[in-house]
Amino acid sequence: MATTENNLADRSGSLVESHRSRQPRVFLFYFLIAALLLLLAGGLVYQQLFKSTSYHEVERVQNQRRILVPGPRGNIYDRNGELLVGNRPRLAIVLYLGELRREISREYVKIRIAYRESGDMGLPTDHQMRQIARTVVVQRYLDQVNTILGRDEKVDREDLERHFARQLLLPYTLMEDLEQNEYARLIERLPVRSPLQLYTSSMRYYPYGSAAAHTLGYVGTNSDIAVEDFPGEDLKTFKMKGTTGRDGLEKQFDEQLQGEAGGTIFRVDPAGYKINPPLSKRLPVQGHNLTTSLDIDLQLAAEDILGDQVGGAVALDIKTGEVLVLASKPDYNLSDTAPRISDKTWQSMMDRNALLNRAIGDAEPPGSTFKILTTIAGLCSGRIVPDQPIVDCQGTTKLGSKTLYCDNGRGRHGEVTLSNAIASSCDIYYYEAGRLITPDRIAEEGRRFHLDRRTGIELPLETSRMLIPDTAWKERTRNEKWYPGDTANMAIGQGDVLATPLGMACFVASVARNEVFTQPTLLHNPNAPVQHTEPIGLTTEQRTALIEGMAGTVTRGTARGTLSLPIYQIPGVRIAAKTGTAQKTVVKEGKLGKINYAWFICFAPADKPEIAVAVMIEGETLGESFEGGRHAAPVAVTILKKYFEKKNKSVAQMAVPAR
Repeated sequence: MATTENNLADRSGSLVESHRSRQPRVFLFYFLIAALLLLLAGGLVYQQLFKSTSYHEVERVQNQRRILVPGPRGNIYDRNGELLVGNRPRLAIVLYLGELRREISREYVKIRIAYRESGDMGLPTDHQMRQIARTVVVQRYLDQVNTILGRDEKVDREDLERHFARQLLLPYTLMEDLEQNEYARLIERLPVRSPLQLYTSSMRYYPYGSAAAHTLGYVGTNSDIAVEDFPGEDLKTFKMKGTTGRDGLEKQFDEQLQGEAGGTIFRVDPAGYKINPPLSKRLPVQGHNLTTSLDIDLQLAAEDILGDQVGGAVALDIKTGEVLVLASKPDYNLSDTAPRISDKTWQSMMDRNALLNRAIGDAEPPGSTFKILTTIAGLCSGRIVPDQPIVDCQGTTKLGSKTLYCDNGRGRHGEVTLSNAIASSCDIYYYEAGRLITPDRIAEEGRRFHLDRRTGIELPLETSRMLIPDTAWKERTRNEKWYPGDTANMAIGQGDVLATPLGMACFVASVARNEVFTQPTLLHNPNAPVQHTEPIGLTTEQRTALIEGMAGTVTRGTARGTLSLPIYQIPGVRIAAKTGTAQKTVVKEGKLGKINYAWFICFAPADKPEIAVAVMIEGETLGESFEGGRHAAPVAVTILKKYFEKKNKSVAQMAVPAR
């Protein structure tokens, strides 16, 4: 017994001793557990205090979407406040797919069960069945619209799937460009809470159709609209289509006309459907309006008289350089460009070359209208004296072995003085004048009037092809010497001389002001100052002879036959003008021949100028007779007549005393 107790005591002591010997290892184990717990706690603290912001950002980007809506474009007006380009509602019926989730899910289950019960081994995939379900549900709603409108439209499955994949938050358009009566029927018969909703956007509206088409320009679709100072740049963004200027003033002033886009930020569920209400919203704002210098009444008069002819016409306010008319034919109906240009319309425009703005983009030989520039060069150089003949015109003259004709051989002007040479457009006089003045002196005068460069008008695509050649130019560009025939051609606005209708309008406006340059503008400023540039430098006697010759063009010269008709008479208004007929060798429809260009430049009244006009009309048939006095003059005088009719009416209204 004692032995047993002793053995137990020994074992107990050895256990205590054994436990004590392992105690440091236990402490180490405790230390490791504590360290791990501290590390875990530190990690949690770090995640909560320092990483929570980044997690919130990730969650925000995943759960929020941004929708941008373009603002309406600004309006464009004429100088009197007449609307030239505005906006009109574009009516559409759309379907909000986010409200169809449950309906699509139920349809998917029905389709899945039906396929399985059919026992067909070639079952579609799950993804395909979901596509079928979406198409069936959307067609069901489209059929509601078909019933109301009496149509039979079908869902474009591929288009629907693209919308689901890329633009789920945006409404899906079922029909667009609805008529007003269709819109009214849908308003009356669609349930208020239906996923089908009427949607109104804006599209360009052109109350005058094709009027000033090349000047106003058209717009195209812009899928990349931007919005300033609106949050959510890092969010997935859906953009409604906007517009951007493609030509004319729409393009030149696109930034000003462009509306300010609005935006909305939504939360979305895991399937990508939006959750109302929106988190943030800003309404779009219409762009700034533009008031042009055009007078729509004068513009319509010019385009009406131009009709189906090919050419351009420009009218300027002589004092300010404001453009009253900028017409080009053939043109196109601006209404056919909104909301988009169809393939058929575009092909028609291309076939007719209707996109070319011939008033600023077509440089051609100005013909005898250039004789005014030759006259000024001769007067300023002292080589021409107004009352002294420089040649005896018998209808022809010899230049080397070549015979040159005056007025196609019918002219016999005799010892003609300057004024009569201008009025009768005597070529023989100007052949000799060119020889006396020299081509380089004529070119110098042309450059002084800026006829060798763009005018800088606020329109895209103004051509740079205008040309005032000289001896150095020909040697530099063609490696050829200058011949006397080149001088003869240059003096009458033929050969290599090229000008645009706008350039010649600026030229004749400058002559009217007795200055060398007119800066044209398409922007109206009711308080615009009178332009002043370098004086031409003519004496009173010289200027009188010049104006008398230009006025004689209408009363006794090359334009008399046409402008003496009663329809072209403007009582009390004396017109200073110059006709011109030019030729250019071209290849047309595989045939080589000459195309004629009829020109007419003028200003009125001759004694106190207010308005300047330049017209160019292109002959359509090779070799056909096409004269400035017969074809271009009526266009210019029609513009002048409308101008003075409006002026006299305005004066008469102002003279009526108020009651």
